[in-house]
Amino acid sequence: MKVSTDYAFLLSGALLAPSVHASTCQAPINHPGKPFSHVQPLNTTILTPYGSSPAVYPSPNITGVGGWDQALAKAKHWVSHLTLEEKTWMATGQPGPCVGNVLPIPRLNFTGLCLQNGPQCLQQGDYSSVFVSGVSAAASWDRDLLYTRGQAIAQEHKAKGTHVVLGPIGGPLGRSAYNGRTWEGFAADPYLTGVCMEETIRGIQNEGVQANAKHWVAYEQETQRNPTYAPDANATTYIQDSVSSNLDDRTMHEIYLWPFANALRARVASVMCSYNRINGSHACQNSYALNHLLKTELGFQGYVMSDWGATHSGVASIESGMDMTMPGGFTVYGELWTEGSYFGQNLTAAVRNGSVATTRLDDMIVRIMTPYFWLGQDDPAYPSVDASVGPLNIDSPPDTWLYDWQFTGEQNRDVRGNHSQLIRAHGAASTVLLKNERNALPLRKPRNIVIVGNDAGPMTQGASNQNDFEYGTLANAGGSGTCRFSFLSTPLEAITARARQDGALVQSWLNNTLITTSGLASLWNPQQPDVCLVFLKSWSEENEDRSSLELDWDGPAVVEAVARDCNNTVVVTHSAGINLLPFADHPNVTAILAAHYPGEESGNSLVDLLYGEVNPSAKLPYVIAYNASDYNAPVTTAVQTNGTYDWQSWFDEGLEVGYRYFDAHGLPVRYEFGFGLSYTTFTLSALHTTTPRTNLTALPAALPVQPGGNPALWETVYTLSAQVSNTGGVDGYAIPQLYVGFPDSAPAGTPPSQLRGFDKIWVPAGQTKTVTFDLARRDVSYWDVVAQDWRIPSGRFTFHAGFSSRDFHANVTATLIN
Repeated sequence: MKVSTDYAFLLSGALLAPSVHASTCQAPINHPGKPFSHVQPLNTTILTPYGSSPAVYPSPNITGVGGWDQALAKAKHWVSHLTLEEKTWMATGQPGPCVGNVLPIPRLNFTGLCLQNGPQCLQQGDYSSVFVSGVSAAASWDRDLLYTRGQAIAQEHKAKGTHVVLGPIGGPLGRSAYNGRTWEGFAADPYLTGVCMEETIRGIQNEGVQANAKHWVAYEQETQRNPTYAPDANATTYIQDSVSSNLDDRTMHEIYLWPFANALRARVASVMCSYNRINGSHACQNSYALNHLLKTELGFQGYVMSDWGATHSGVASIESGMDMTMPGGFTVYGELWTEGSYFGQNLTAAVRNGSVATTRLDDMIVRIMTPYFWLGQDDPAYPSVDASVGPLNIDSPPDTWLYDWQFTGEQNRDVRGNHSQLIRAHGAASTVLLKNERNALPLRKPRNIVIVGNDAGPMTQGASNQNDFEYGTLANAGGSGTCRFSFLSTPLEAITARARQDGALVQSWLNNTLITTSGLASLWNPQQPDVCLVFLKSWSEENEDRSSLELDWDGPAVVEAVARDCNNTVVVTHSAGINLLPFADHPNVTAILAAHYPGEESGNSLVDLLYGEVNPSAKLPYVIAYNASDYNAPVTTAVQTNGTYDWQSWFDEGLEVGYRYFDAHGLPVRYEFGFGLSYTTFTLSALHTTTPRTNLTALPAALPVQPGGNPALWETVYTLSAQVSNTGGVDGYAIPQLYVGFPDSAPAGTPPSQLRGFDKIWVPAGQTKTVTFDLARRDVSYWDVVAQDWRIPSGRFTFHAGFSSRDFHANVTATLIN
């Protein structure tokens, strides 16, 4: 494999700049000078510290390392029986019943591949469940929850005939508070997101379903994620290209690649390349990102598929490492080929004329088929595609299908099982208690309850696919992650049912405008309520970044109107994550809960918390600041010029993503990363080393690469333990966290502290438990841009243990490398 580089750029920390392959990359523009401006001005000087991407060829062949060798042998044998045309159509999506389809080959008893959206549910599924969202699962800080959630999602997908679940999501990570689809992913932290990715993938694939890690990589905004095309018949001419995520080598490795390394370590079957450009080159034809970082450095053994419509070339994308294009085209040509695809008949021609080597095409198909055999999807008992999913497919409805799809087995299968119980428990475990003054919660059989807000009640415009509707509780959001609800437990319904057990009076006002204009005192029963429950929401969706961090439908004004007259106001938010909470200091706002998007058991899971059936344990996977202006790295929402390549997003914040930025600059926050209250109290003490490792080398041993990278990076090199005590009167889960402060010898830009361990442990009231933190080599290393390797710095590390990024109860220092 050849990498074209300029050594001087390595010294600067560049992402292996500036030898650019003309077929895959455009020339970069200069750093614009105002790193956090929403509008990026054009400067045509191209001498930059980063912003371009080198050419790396050829695309590596699959080797079968990591336990895939037997499946690889089966795949190679199977592929040897294919014709050229069969190989090329396997790399080319076709319209059909699933959101993505690989055509059957009946003569080889291959029924095709069904790819379905599924980070929170089976999107095209009737009689299926809606689980807690990704951001909710991350807020649980619970490895077991993440695993069982992935497992249950896969069970429903498999029963409907899905082969590939399009999830989980490691990007967007959450660089910007305004990103429109961070709720589909997990946390604004690479370590926590990495754990979420790994556990979710294990849960999915242990059920025999392929997971798809997306979106590779540095995909951190929706605005201009796709090119703007000229209004011609073919829509092939760019007016302006998609936004380019421009970032340096160290930031790429320590922030954005980090969770994908976890995904590959979990042997993820496939990776989806993203819409954006990376340092000037489209992600799906960026040979450095795909051939070098993904397939070589991280040892990826599966296949790379495009996001839907993210393919912008044929030969260039193939040579750069992309193996499958989705969704394919829609025009009949000859037999099953599609004029609208860069692959299809064009790939057949490219192989015949020598533009693409047969060996490269074979590797593409072998990569596609190896996970199929590895997970046993060739078993004749593997469920067929449920015919009911086809009519629900808005991407390729039945009238666009070119192939005569045949369906067998039961139709309209009910795949829910008892998952509602699991979802209810997960919803409670994922809801963060942010404030609880005067012991407002748990509720103690209140007799007079007022329920306020348009987020409390049922969807008035249908809950099959939620949208930004005024009325109805928000348990899921928009885009490819949206869900069809078989049923939805609303807060109004669940609280009313619970209150009836106590003979309570329940009054509700769901019209936000009425509340803000009339006030509450003029509406309620003359008796002062025991508690006023206010439900607020914030919509978020794919293909559109958020324009505000405020809660929707005048949410803050609703709280002010209620709290003015009700001295026990409890606020519940359903949102994608970050919201400003200006009412948090109001003396009559006694409690706040962030429930995110909790899925179909939204109301029931909340009642379990409100009435104390479950003790809250969830923690924030992001920072809630005081002001919108406190956040760095807003999305690039406009450019001042109209050049083809003028959309540039400069990741000048480097490693200062999320809490790292606030800590590096000493900025106050309303609620920090990792924060969350309980109905009891915990302390942590006696942090000390249990198994120090001697004779550590600064650089890892050069072991043969496995999926996830050099296996030496995953070896435990340091272990600490601490004592966690429940000092309150209620049994509950504690979530102790470990943060690492690197020595002064680490390069400039290293954050003050970074999450490197956590656990969720049950501690009965009055008891003490031991928690252990095992640190891998990667956890105590930084990416050395000169050595192109992970290095443990010399000097003294500081280890902080506590219950959030700013609540450290115990510290210890140690030198790992002399």
